[in-house]
Amino acid sequence: MPEHTDTRLGARLREVRKRRGLSQRELAAASGVSLSLIRKLEQHDLTDTRLETAHRLAVALRLPTSHLLQRDAPRADQPTTDRLAPVRAAVLTPPVRPLAEEPTTPGVAAALAAAEPLFDSVNLGGLAGVLPSLLRDADALTDTGRRTRVVQVRVLQLAGWFLTQTHQYEAAAAALDRAMDTAGDQLDGAATVNTRCWLLLRQGRLSEARELAIEWADDTEPRMSRAAPAELSAWGWMLLRTAGAAVRDNRPGEARDALRLARSAAVAMGREDVAGVDALRTFGPATVAQHRVEHANVGDRPDQVLKLAASMPPGTMTASNRARHKLNVADAHARVRQHAEAVAILHEVRAERPEWLAQQRYARDIMGRIIGRRRTLTPEMRSLADAVNLPV
Repeated sequence: MPEHTDTRLGARLREVRKRRGLSQRELAAASGVSLSLIRKLEQHDLTDTRLETAHRLAVALRLPTSHLLQRDAPRADQPTTDRLAPVRAAVLTPPVRPLAEEPTTPGVAAALAAAEPLFDSVNLGGLAGVLPSLLRDADALTDTGRRTRVVQVRVLQLAGWFLTQTHQYEAAAAALDRAMDTAGDQLDGAATVNTRCWLLLRQGRLSEARELAIEWADDTEPRMSRAAPAELSAWGWMLLRTAGAAVRDNRPGEARDALRLARSAAVAMGREDVAGVDALRTFGPATVAQHRVEHANVGDRPDQVLKLAASMPPGTMTASNRARHKLNVADAHARVRQHAEAVAILHEVRAERPEWLAQQRYARDIMGRIIGRRRTLTPEMRSLADAVNLPV
């Protein structure tokens, strides 16, 4: 889970703890958060903590995580921010007109199709290179027909996904706003909201993500007897986003109900399916099972994570979801002190998705947990620590 900076957390924590009649030591025992960390938070000696820590404290205090936490979004490192300036500019700055050569809808659609494998494989460096021109060409299309709008929405959706992945949150929100304004039907809107909810979750805006997902889950619920795969996928993802926000906001009953309904949508699909549109809408039994694993991890149940991961159904998840799943399993191994297994999984992810791994604060948390429990580090551990940009 990502880090956050919140100078108000300590005061809220102290206030709620006292109203519950708990000492700092009793809260530490109930939450599993160290007494020294609680003291540092309440004394404002520390303002950086993980959402995971806030969640544990909220569970012990019996209140939603969002009531305890008002989060400032984590920022990308400066080299990443500088490198992605052309992508942000292409989202935020209107295109110059007239262009030397006016783009056409078939031409932009072909360029989009050529870029799709970069998204499917989470090739962040390749995407940083092609997105500026793709965004500007899509923005410059003058045809207002249905096909043009579909292309424009898809480009903006993928830009929103990429910018969220790389912690460029303001530009990501702008891209998704424009995609929603351009969307021609409810399914395009739901795909945009799917990424919007993910963006809100990454920012720690749990209540907003939950409310938006619930609204769209209600609006997209299909008639199961005759629902098309695209409709099941849209509804299923809204349920998964509802469940993801709820479990992080210490609403376990609501999370279980939403996840159960998502499983019913996956059963109706029968298999992992991209809904005939794109890989970012992939949904089915494997995707739901991956989210069950993540929920167990959020709930600090590493044994359950490993049990569920061992019985994952067959199916092809998106590359980023599969990598995220591996981080959850690595984290579970690290929590039960199976460090060799955790390191082996992190090496797999590094070999498969090195750029993606370097962007994951979650990976840094896992490596920090492993390193903090060891007196000496193996060469592989030192190499991984460098790969995930763990501070020295």
